[in-house]
Amino acid sequence: MIKDTEERPHLWIKDITEKDTIRGHYLVKEKRLAKTRNGKPFISITLTDRTGEVGAKVWERAEEYSALFHQGDILEVEGNAESYRGQIQITVSELAPLKGEVDHGIFLESAPGNTAQMMKALRDVLSGLQNVHLKALIDRFFADKEFVSLFKKAPAAKNFHHAYTGGLLEHTLSVCQMSVRVVEHYPRLDRELLLTGAFLHDIGKTRELKAYLQIDYTDEGRLLGHVVLGVAMVDEKLRGLKSFPQELAARLKHLILSHHGQYEFGSPKRPKFLEAFALHMIDDLDAKINGLGNFMEKDRRKGAWTDFNRLFDRYFLKGEILSIEKDPDETGRTDVRQGKLFSP
Repeated sequence: MIKDTEERPHLWIKDITEKDTIRGHYLVKEKRLAKTRNGKPFISITLTDRTGEVGAKVWERAEEYSALFHQGDILEVEGNAESYRGQIQITVSELAPLKGEVDHGIFLESAPGNTAQMMKALRDVLSGLQNVHLKALIDRFFADKEFVSLFKKAPAAKNFHHAYTGGLLEHTLSVCQMSVRVVEHYPRLDRELLLTGAFLHDIGKTRELKAYLQIDYTDEGRLLGHVVLGVAMVDEKLRGLKSFPQELAARLKHLILSHHGQYEFGSPKRPKFLEAFALHMIDDLDAKINGLGNFMEKDRRKGAWTDFNRLFDRYFLKGEILSIEKDPDETGRTDVRQGKLFSP
C-alpha cells in the first residue's frame, strides 16, 4: 500500500521534472496493457491533472496491477520521473485505486476569468441590440435559469479549445467581442445578426458535454452533437415568440448549422451569407489561438520546438522573440541623413 500520499501537497504534472520522486493522486486518461518484444507484459498509462498530462509505464507486476483499475479511475501513484525522447515519463513502482473523497479541483481545469465578470461582460455586449425580435430571443435564454447554470459551467470542447469548466462562456464572450470589432472594420455586415449568432452558435454544448472528473460527451451529445442540439434549443425558445420573422429565424439557424465551415469539420451546412462566413472565421480563430496557446504552454519537450501536434500535423516554435538591440554607433544615423535630404 502506498503511504503518505495525503500528507504531501499535490505535485502538479506541469511541475514534474527529471529525477523527481512521484507520490500522489492522478486520473487515468488512457490505459493500455501491452507486451515488450520479449513477451513481457507492461502497462502504458496517460496520467492527468488539471495542469496537463504525462506518460507513465508499469514494468513490474503489470498484469496484477492492470486488474486493479480502469481508464477514468483515480490512482495513488508512486514512481520516478525520467526523460525519454525529450519528454518526461514516469516509471511507476506502485499504484492503487484511490479510496476516500475526491478533490475535483485537482483534476478539472477552470477558465482563468471570473465567471460573474464574464457573464456581465457578455450581457453588456449584447445589451445594445436594437432588433426587438433578436433581443427577445436572447432574453428568453438569459431568463432560463437551468440554461444559464449549465452555460456558466460548461466546457467548450472535450480536448482542444477551451476544454475546461467555464470554457464555453469564455469562448462565447470572446467570439461576441471579436464580432463587434469585425463589424467595425466591415460595416456592411449586419452587426445584430452576427452578434446574436455569436451568442447562439455553441449553446448546444450545454447539453453535448459533461464535466465530472474529466470532460466527456453525454449520450445526447454523442447521438446528436451540439450543432443539432443548438438549433433545437433555438426552436424551443422561438415557439414562445409567435411574431418572430421566419426569414430571420432561418438565418439564425443557418449561422449555427454552418459555423464549422466545411462538411468534413462537422458542419451540416457551409456558410451561405456574409455573416455566416464571418462567424465561422471568428469562431475558428478563437478556438485555434486558445487551443494552440494551451498546447504550447503545457508542452514538456525540451528545446525551442514543441512535441509533434497530430491535429495540425506539425511541430510549433515556442518561446518569445528576442529583442533586437541597436548598435549605439547606428543610433540617429538615419535621422541625420533624412535631415540633410529634406533640408532646404
